[in-house]
Amino acid sequence: MNKSTIIANDMLPVYQTEAGETVVDARELHAVLMIGKDFTTWIKDRIEKYGFVEGEDFSPVLGESVGGRPRTEYILTLDTAKEIAMVQHNEMGRVVRKYFIEVEKRFKQLHVPSYMIDDPIKRAEQWILEQKQKQLVETKNLMLEQQLAETAPKVTYYDQILQSDSVINISQIAKDYGLSGKKLNQILKQEGVQYKLGEQWLLYSKYQDKGYTKSHTTNYRDSSDELKTKLHTKWTQKGRLFIHTVLAKCGIEALMDRDIKKAN
Repeated sequence: MNKSTIIANDMLPVYQTEAGETVVDARELHAVLMIGKDFTTWIKDRIEKYGFVEGEDFSPVLGESVGGRPRTEYILTLDTAKEIAMVQHNEMGRVVRKYFIEVEKRFKQLHVPSYMIDDPIKRAEQWILEQKQKQLVETKNLMLEQQLAETAPKVTYYDQILQSDSVINISQIAKDYGLSGKKLNQILKQEGVQYKLGEQWLLYSKYQDKGYTKSHTTNYRDSSDELKTKLHTKWTQKGRLFIHTVLAKCGIEALMDRDIKKAN
């Protein structure tokens, strides 16, 4: 449990967790109360005797190693620490309890919003403190957002392909590389991937059974209003990946990948 000191006192520090809860280190409390028993026996006895609930009244955490073995520390809520001090039935217990009550008062004063303070000077001081805290939180959030942005995995063009399962035409694929459909078809022809038969591009035999393309039929009417059909070659996502590898060998990168490189 991460904690920071909010009340520094020669007698006993009080901490605040990241969740804003005020807590006390049980081992430090044990030392101040001048208990005759060893710490572990004493704290376990207090927990059992007074029915303190883990996660509500206290939290066990692993502390620094002693003799090669980590020891268990106990973080107490302020109310739990105050109750333990009260039931100790000695002068030091009463002193510590009064100290905890004073800490609660000071903590509440620190958290009174400025608009509820009547004294104009104190109200102004509290307002300045609130603005500083607000600025600190905003700065911390911005730094966190920046860290997340820097460490977040970049989605490459390859990843984008894997996230899709639709068929697309060559012009759509070509745009991803800053090319025209005509130019991409010519590159694939030069690389021995496809050839043109009539108006349709077809794959050479060694690629035909790979599942790279699908033929798509469209109907249209000619100048004589006669119904005709036309075959188009569309690429599957598997084929799109294949084109990606072909173009990579030619030194042609997707625009998305180029942008990622520039950003880095």
